[in-house]
Amino acid sequence: MIIKTNKLIQETKSQSIFDRLMNAIKRSLVSARAVAIILSLLVSSVTSAFLSLIPDVSSVALSVCFLVSFSSSFILIYIAFEFLIFKEINNVYSKLSKIKKKDFKFVPPSSELLPSANPIRRVNQEITAYAGEKQKEIDELKRMEAFRREFIADVSHELKTPIFSAQGFILTLLDGAVDDKNVRYSFLGKAARSLTALAALVEDLLTLSQIESGDITMRLEEYEMQEQVLEVFEQLESKAEKRGVTLKLVSQYEEGIYVYADYNRIRQVLINLIMNAIKYGKENGTIIVRLIQTTKNLKISIKDDGNGIEAEHLIRIFERFYRIEKSRSKQEGGTGLGLAIVKHIIEKHNSKISVKSKIGEGTQFTFKLQRTETTQEK
Repeated sequence: MIIKTNKLIQETKSQSIFDRLMNAIKRSLVSARAVAIILSLLVSSVTSAFLSLIPDVSSVALSVCFLVSFSSSFILIYIAFEFLIFKEINNVYSKLSKIKKKDFKFVPPSSELLPSANPIRRVNQEITAYAGEKQKEIDELKRMEAFRREFIADVSHELKTPIFSAQGFILTLLDGAVDDKNVRYSFLGKAARSLTALAALVEDLLTLSQIESGDITMRLEEYEMQEQVLEVFEQLESKAEKRGVTLKLVSQYEEGIYVYADYNRIRQVLINLIMNAIKYGKENGTIIVRLIQTTKNLKISIKDDGNGIEAEHLIRIFERFYRIEKSRSKQEGGTGLGLAIVKHIIEKHNSKISVKSKIGEGTQFTFKLQRTETTQEK
């Protein structure tokens, strides 16, 4: 008996405020008609009492007055309570029940939540707004969970490829192929390339993680942009020559275009974008880097004349590990993180990168950097 009593006490204590609020609403709904009857009786009684003070008033007149005042008061009070109070309380109860069941489908668009003079309706709207916020949180959590699963699957796949490849070459050598000099050097070279790819992937993952978490800050400085572009051209010249690609800088300035940015990070952005253009642009084609001055910024665009990117891929092109042509991307190399890193670096410079593409005409990436007054026109 004592055990049952203690259990009952614990259950009573564990009852949430939410449940008690709904129970209170239930009780108030049951008493709506009783409240209307009580108020109507008071109004009709007071009316009849005042009427009885008039001399020579018959009992029939008093009875009629009582009945008329009672019925009219009851109708008015009941309707007022039903439509102005208890209807809204019903809505509150209904929404609280749905929130308890984690059903947020009843939430209307925020534009439909017009302000109201009715205090109960305002409570109703507050509950609806609260439910809307919870719905957004749930949607965001679901999106992040889906992203987490996809990211883990992508990382596992990307790490598995170079690890298994290097492992296969090394195990083959251990099984006896090491005695053959030609096979030995060939397999060691392939294993080294696989491990180099693995190191690049880990490095890009660390870089991306540090940028997103804020561990890496941008070291802003003033420097000349044309020189940096030409330096990147020189670094990638051999790769461009292998595909017969011409690298071209188009600028309307001859004495210098100075920007305020992180030199090394913007260099990384240019290398990634131009390298992508070399890989996926047209053989024997042309890559144009164009510098255009705006009121406060310098607009940089990198355009190739390749096959272009379909619209369905453009919205996801800056996602981690997203590749348009997976087989071709594997052959061309790369970690699949380059554009994601580019996006975050540009955003750290309080700017955005955009992409435009037409099938058969090529792709163009564009971003802006803060320029300085040192820039001089021709």
